Amino acid sequence: MNFRELVEKRQSDRRYDPNIAVEPEMVSRIVETALLAPSACNAQPWHITIVDNPECCRQVSEAITSLGLNKFATDVPVHLIITEERPNFLSALGSVMYGKHFPHIDCGILAAHLVLAATAEGLGSCIIGSFNEKKLRKTLGIPRSRKILLDVVIGHSIDPHRPKVRKPESETTSHNSYR
Repeated sequence: MNFRELVEKRQSDRRYDPNIAVEPEMVSRIVETALLAPSACNAQPWHITIVDNPECCRQVSEAITSLGLNKFATDVPVHLIITEERPNFLSALGSVMYGKHFPHIDCGILAAHLVLAATAEGLGSCIIGSFNEKKLRKTLGIPRSRKILLDVVIGHSIDPHRPKVRKPESETTSHNSYR
């Protein structure tokens, strides 16, 4: 599958087969691939907490669904929790100089790599940004000094493939000047 086919195939799945476990080797390949993601000044300001133990997944799912959202997350076999870590000096300096928080951008790039790597492995995925951070922090023992940004869930999807609906290129791009 070429890159365009991979991107066209990738979608946010919200139903997973609870009877099919995700093999640890697949998770390892997905994480190893995603860790090749670029970051500002090669800071790599991230930590991925892999949650694949069924009881731990149940507890994480409670934190993910406790705000009344993401009810589908109760059947997810693997959670990849992305925590923002401290950037290196140059990345932190750049964030101050340019008014952009590069670690957030970098973790977003990491999440994109995770979901594309999962698709390449034949798995479904979804990026979740809304959850009970306090409960999730307590469940996983994440220090208060770290910011939990995202949960990337992966599993064997039972959602049918949906064609992508996108705005026309003429509405979302311009050449040589804005609009």
